[in-house]
Amino acid sequence: MASTLSRSQQILEALEGEIFSGQLGPGARLDEVELAARFKVSRTPVREALRHLASAGLIQMRTRQPALVVSLSAHRLIEMFQVMAELEALCARMAARRISAAQIAEMSVLHRELEALSNTNEVDAFYEVNRRFHELIYEAAQNGFLAEQTRTLRNRIGAYRKLVTHKPSRRTATLDEHGEILRCIVTGDEEGAANAMRGHVNLLGEKLLDFIAVFPAAKAA
Repeated sequence: MASTLSRSQQILEALEGEIFSGQLGPGARLDEVELAARFKVSRTPVREALRHLASAGLIQMRTRQPALVVSLSAHRLIEMFQVMAELEALCARMAARRISAAQIAEMSVLHRELEALSNTNEVDAFYEVNRRFHELIYEAAQNGFLAEQTRTLRNRIGAYRKLVTHKPSRRTATLDEHGEILRCIVTGDEEGAANAMRGHVNLLGEKLLDFIAVFPAAKAA
């Protein structure tokens, strides 16, 4: 039993990583037989992993059909990005008050890495460094519960955020927005940091319309 549970956890973590990174995008099929063959296991640990993914709201289980990675409607995305903007704004506000010198130095390094990647086609690398930049702000806020809740929601919409990264104009805008966030955090400007982060994350209005245009499936979900 322990072996089955351990293997199930490994499969769960692998599939979670692929969903969060966008490798398994919204609407992607997760077939038990195919997954069992891929991971070289029976269908039992695969079924257990899928059950946990469904409980987390990441996939939709279907009777006698492969599970699907959840696709979010435009309305649902607006709601989630609104909440995400407020959570990350709070993280930035608290980080401006609590960040350490070592974390400031690390944020500066990450920002320079993004600058170097912004004019390349290395979108996956840009997205990963961007994720680490935000993750460092969660840590700098020094509030474990806030970081946990922010990270959970970010993971739910990670594939959609990554899709926007494919637009060169969005990567350029990200650099400017991160620069302002970093400046405010470094100078201890709590209100400025919160406002800058909120504006960076919130994809309402024109930004949301651009986002939906990039991912037409969001219209029909």
